[in-house]
Amino acid sequence: MAKNESSGRGGKRRMARWKRVLLVLGSLVAGLALVIGVLFTWLYTGAEVSTVGAVDFSDALAVPPLAASTVEADGTRVFDLRMQAGETEFTPGAKTPTWGFNGSYLGPTLRAAKGEKVRVKVANSLPEESTVHWHGMHLPAAMDGGPHQMVPAGGSWAPEWTVDQPASTLWYHPHPHGATETHVQRGLAGLFLLDDAESAALPLPKTYGVDDIPAIVQDVTFDGAKLDHGHKLMRNVGFLGDRTMVNGTLDPYVTVQDELVRLRLLNASTARVYTFGLDDGREFWQIATDGGLLEAPQKTSRLRLSPGERAEVVIRMQPGERRILRSYPLDAELDFWNQRFGGGDDSFDVMQLRAAPTLRPSAPLPESLVASTLPTGEDSVRSRFFELEMSGINGRKMDMSRVDETVTRGSAETWTLRNDDGMPHNFHVHDVQFRVLDINGAAPPPSSRGPKDTVFIPTGATVRIALRFDGPADPNTPYMYHCHLLYHEDKGMMGQFVVVGPGQPPGTPKLPPTSGSHRH
Repeated sequence: MAKNESSGRGGKRRMARWKRVLLVLGSLVAGLALVIGVLFTWLYTGAEVSTVGAVDFSDALAVPPLAASTVEADGTRVFDLRMQAGETEFTPGAKTPTWGFNGSYLGPTLRAAKGEKVRVKVANSLPEESTVHWHGMHLPAAMDGGPHQMVPAGGSWAPEWTVDQPASTLWYHPHPHGATETHVQRGLAGLFLLDDAESAALPLPKTYGVDDIPAIVQDVTFDGAKLDHGHKLMRNVGFLGDRTMVNGTLDPYVTVQDELVRLRLLNASTARVYTFGLDDGREFWQIATDGGLLEAPQKTSRLRLSPGERAEVVIRMQPGERRILRSYPLDAELDFWNQRFGGGDDSFDVMQLRAAPTLRPSAPLPESLVASTLPTGEDSVRSRFFELEMSGINGRKMDMSRVDETVTRGSAETWTLRNDDGMPHNFHVHDVQFRVLDINGAAPPPSSRGPKDTVFIPTGATVRIALRFDGPADPNTPYMYHCHLLYHEDKGMMGQFVVVGPGQPPGTPKLPPTSGSHRH
């Protein structure tokens, strides 16, 4: 009897101990869940950024100067660009370490005409190697400025080519494999404008810096006087800044003297997608995409640009009014996570347009602009499929010694781009301007029907593009295709293709000599 009573008391004590253990564990789990919940709530509420109503627009917009050039006896137009380190006062008295072309931040606007032969003498006075890529330019692969054309610290490079494409707003920036994001963030970027007779004959605003305004839009974060390039938690798209600047100007305003003003918009941010519109919701006209004019002006009140994309818009102003170019939250059917932590909920007051009390009359916009010469997909001789993943395109991380695709000179192809990666991407192809055939099986919006070299592809989307490869054959020197969210590109979301003659096999890419002086 006593033994049974003792055994019973022991069982009750063990049961009580287990209850205490379970109670403690339950409390720990509940506490941990509470901490995680509080942390997530803090991250979630802190992830949204807005400068709407908080910008005083106190600084006149800096307009990048047109680059000086000389013309040689054979008609070659020659530019000089020097990559250099320096300091920039974005705010008075605060000196920020930056890089630039021919100055401390950004670079001059290069300008040439269709049919001209150009040469750009690039000198690198930076402490590390880099490249200069001519984004959107149709030119030989050896002149493209991709990661195979490295310019060592203290070295130089002088690519030359003949401009053979329509009037357009292109740009130049570094392309060192594994370090592009950092080099662009430090300030290495500039515009390259192309002109042609057809565009010049149209009654469009075209006085540079007056009624034809370049607008290089970037997002930045400052840590004191220094630029902070760090990636915040859960930002798998890359760097997202907490304010914007235009042409290197914080809180910019531009004085408008004409009834119509043309903005050449470039998204030079490394990861952020902008949805541009005016603060009063009025419509404006889009007249051009990445690679040139549309067939006709398109009225819209919103314009989305992902990194690397360009667009030209024309805005009608009223005397004395002040309007704000704003970036609105992204409407791309992103999931909850990407909408919040990929910058989709963010909004920015980007630039103020200040109309003079009296405006010069502007000619009405023409009803039509230029005829399209883009491939239609009907003459495509081959189709290719590209699965977009941050870990690599079609499951392969970038390898500079590998040729991923081989295309035949003079041929047209249809490429299908699919994003099931759980995060937004975009897709840039070097050398060509392509036509967007459809997005998820539907015709693209009118704003995306012009010549394109970069296209936004949100998660879950399928985009088909038609391309024609008219460049010179070079089986040993590749062009790139890649995501232009530069953190993704640097991590290996890039591939290579070579253009060959009919029946010609691909060669072996020649790797550039490397000093190891750029960071991966």
